[in-house]
Amino acid sequence: MDGKNQTKERVILHVDANNFFASVECATKPELLGKPVAVTGNPKKRTGIILAKNEIAKKMGVKTGQVIGHALAVCPELVCLPPHYDIYEEVSVALQGIYLDYTNFVEPLGLDECWLDITDSLNYLKKSGKEVADEIREQVKKELGLTVSVGVSFSKIFAKLGSDLRKPDFTTIIPRKQIESMVYPLPLNSIVGIGSRLERKFSSIGVNTIGDFVKLEDAFLKSIMGINGTNLKSDLLGERIVPVLDYYHLPPPKSIGNGTTATKDISNLADISKIVHFLSQKVAGRMIRHKVKGETISVTVKDNGLKTFHKSQKILPTNEAKVIAKEAIKLIQLIYDFKKPVRAVRVKISSLSSANVWQLSMFDSEKGAISAVTEQINQKYGKIFLASNLADFINTSNHPQE
Repeated sequence: MDGKNQTKERVILHVDANNFFASVECATKPELLGKPVAVTGNPKKRTGIILAKNEIAKKMGVKTGQVIGHALAVCPELVCLPPHYDIYEEVSVALQGIYLDYTNFVEPLGLDECWLDITDSLNYLKKSGKEVADEIREQVKKELGLTVSVGVSFSKIFAKLGSDLRKPDFTTIIPRKQIESMVYPLPLNSIVGIGSRLERKFSSIGVNTIGDFVKLEDAFLKSIMGINGTNLKSDLLGERIVPVLDYYHLPPPKSIGNGTTATKDISNLADISKIVHFLSQKVAGRMIRHKVKGETISVTVKDNGLKTFHKSQKILPTNEAKVIAKEAIKLIQLIYDFKKPVRAVRVKISSLSSANVWQLSMFDSEKGAISAVTEQINQKYGKIFLASNLADFINTSNHPQE
């Protein structure tokens, strides 16, 4: 590489709030100090699952995804709490505020994780990447009562890997020159992009570590993972550096969806409609917060034999919950006959575009004004839902995913 093409090595941090949901609950409720705590899908029903747990509960054998009844069997004193997403969102914004004191290149990854590019900030901070990481850890602890783990590296993928390697409350540095010794011996599933299905597929051909993965031919990787495979290899070789986005110019999401696994089988359209209305309101609320409308709706239904049914179609641009629910129910009627009970359902809106919903008439419900006002009420006073009797079927605390 000649001098003209050389670029300055970036200093990227990945900051991950440890056991975020449970840690926020403990930080905002002093009476929980020293107790094993878990945030659960439905604390009143032992069939709900563990969404998050604090370090004390973790050491006592409580695991994320575990059924509440099983968690209580290994930890009878476990305090189970419902999630409070409004509080988590507030704390997430406060975390991002701390990070923005160091750089405007702050890219959120969910509520509890962010990448920071502090390369240019180091000139005036007169500190190393590790020193900034340690300072952020202390600042978060002091201001919010939480701990964070921080990875420091030259790219996003290695910074995130660093924050994953040592938890809680650690700073881990992965320099470029130590990739082979630090990273390549690690299990393949240590990196984002390799889930259990791909891990099994690669393991069946003797590819078990990150080092094994980067030795594979591009054509072979493309046959298994498409362009994502060759991009991931390039990332892991340190050849491709994906920039951290500017916090103040983040692009809108490509799609917004929400799904749930029912607490008991759903056997008719009336019951699934209740859930669809609930999911549609959550989707619409997030669309309004992002100030977007969508014109492609998708539904996914999974029966109790785990067979999946999916359908999408174009609609007029909307971010109104009532419209989304109506169209979603139509699609479900087209693809599902209820010969088997439904176990899970998901509603998603894509083909998003900007929409200034706040300027609309209060009486023009088809343009989404009612949804906008509902969302304002939700944010100020707590969640309200249009559907009734959801508790019999739905874990209303499912974490939304974009």
